[in-house]
Amino acid sequence: MSNHRVVITGIGAITPIGQGREGLWDGLRRNVSAVQHIDRFDPTGYRSQNAAQINDFDPLTYMDERRAHRLDRFAQFALAACRLAIADACIELNHAEAEVAGIYLGSALGGIIYAEEQHTNYMREGMHAVSPTLAVAVFGGASSSNVAMEYGWHGPNVANANGCASGAIAIGEAARLIRRGQTPVMLAGGVEAPIAPLTYGAFSIIKVMSSRNDDPTSASRPFDKHRDGFVMGEGAGVLVLEDYDHAQARGAHVYAEVLGYGTTTDAYNMTAPLPSGEQAARAITIALDDAGLEAAAIGYINAHGSSTTLNDVTEAKAIRIALGAAADRIPVSGTKGLHAHALGATGAIEAGICALALQRGWLPPTCNLQTLDPDVDLDIITGAGREQQVQYVLSNSFGFGGINASLVFGRV
Repeated sequence: MSNHRVVITGIGAITPIGQGREGLWDGLRRNVSAVQHIDRFDPTGYRSQNAAQINDFDPLTYMDERRAHRLDRFAQFALAACRLAIADACIELNHAEAEVAGIYLGSALGGIIYAEEQHTNYMREGMHAVSPTLAVAVFGGASSSNVAMEYGWHGPNVANANGCASGAIAIGEAARLIRRGQTPVMLAGGVEAPIAPLTYGAFSIIKVMSSRNDDPTSASRPFDKHRDGFVMGEGAGVLVLEDYDHAQARGAHVYAEVLGYGTTTDAYNMTAPLPSGEQAARAITIALDDAGLEAAAIGYINAHGSSTTLNDVTEAKAIRIALGAAADRIPVSGTKGLHAHALGATGAIEAGICALALQRGWLPPTCNLQTLDPDVDLDIITGAGREQQVQYVLSNSFGFGGINASLVFGRV
């Protein structure tokens, strides 16, 4: 079996802390939370009322008005992030390459905003008021399919819905295709636009989101003793993954290498992680084995760090189980204190963060961490981040249904 090297040559980001590669990086360096009181709809009566909204996204920057009108916000994000990633990679494919180039995007909820809006139209005015584009706008594949049509890429086209691990799994599976020699180029990542009344309310009802409504910017606080739930966000992260030889031949700039990928399932509970952390730990171990690395080689961990009571402690256990004594010295941070939790997009956004951290020698901090949970026995980065050059990083994404995914990246 072929074993081609896989590298990251483009980063596209649409996030609450910034758009594009440099917008994302600047948002990390500013270290200011993007969480605010929801103004997208009236959250009065909801237990949770905060979210990290993207207030400056204009789809017409990335597509024409007709296309924008036909797409749900999540598909608009996908097309925008892919456009940014392709531009960043400076990649143009010939006909033969476009025949096999592929797209793999994850989204937990797909076109949920469009679905809610059209349901409202239906309830008010009947079926004649429903858009004829509804059926093709709400399914998860609307993201990757519209991207494929935009660029004329005819290779593998996959959209997964693996909850909060969707983006990380998309990157891992896309990398596998390149490794096998099936394609030299993949667009891979995650996209989510979940901030809509019914969807947001559903998460609020089950009490997994923070109710720190009087102080939105401090609501998302990974690993903090006083955390009380995650904060919903939105956005997209897309990477251009490329066969190393293909990238070298065209003189591409390389951010990092995708070295390892592991995924497991707790098979325990839809909302709570397996308390022992053993399956999350196994995902980490599989990723390390896939990369051919020992635990001691890891120089930084970008944690899932969702800010929920159970997940943060369980992740700390998993890191300890998988990395053993090496966990004593590995710096860890959870960036969701800044950009919140964009569900299926988060793992991909954080993969982009990892690639930039490797290239630029700076490890982002954990925003809002004031009192470390005593059950989190790790070196959590706080303050203004840490200037530190590392060779290998680990990124974790753990989601509803107990779906676990870990990625290992290396400096090239």
